[in-house]
Amino acid sequence: MEKKFLVIVVLIMVSLASCKEKGKQKDTDLATKKTEVVADEIIKRTSISKDGKELEMEFNNAKGTLTLNLNGNTIELVQQKSASGIWYTNEDYELRGKGNNIELKKGNEIVFVHHDEITKTTIKNKAGQTLLLIFNSTTNEAKAYLNGGEQIDLIGQNPESGFWYKNEHYELKGNDTAVVLTQDGKAVFEK
Repeated sequence: MEKKFLVIVVLIMVSLASCKEKGKQKDTDLATKKTEVVADEIIKRTSISKDGKELEMEFNNAKGTLTLNLNGNTIELVQQKSASGIWYTNEDYELRGKGNNIELKKGNEIVFVHHDEITKTTIKNKAGQTLLLIFNSTTNEAKAYLNGGEQIDLIGQNPESGFWYKNEHYELKGNDTAVVLTQDGKAVFEK
């Protein structure tokens, strides 16, 4: 239970960080709308499906319950042990998820889905370096791994063309023909 709470808190913190930057970007049709920590053990979150449906979720980590509001209907679910991600059920409904991705079923019918739009690409330059890039266009974030090294988390910016992501030390810019990753102003990868 403590592991699941820690995982949920970490996911919420990542989600909150992305929400701060979201005000500076274009709205998307498929997004996690907001996350709010109401008390130490209660977390509120709203997700939006591709077709614009909203799912309000209230996680009560102390009780191991989840209260959903979908189309004005309140649904109470109980937490189940999951090998990975989250899993809540009752007699009629089942909610599973990992990260921002969630799926709610009533029986065998899927009634709500939210999946972040993820794109992965690996780039190799003439020097033999590899740069793995994972773009999340839903949250406007990117993760970069230079030569299989540690994860570099970047937040999307508003470029005039191409793409542009950055954090306190790193900046990633590119277009169809060139990509540059800099660390503290010095290029560490170029193609």
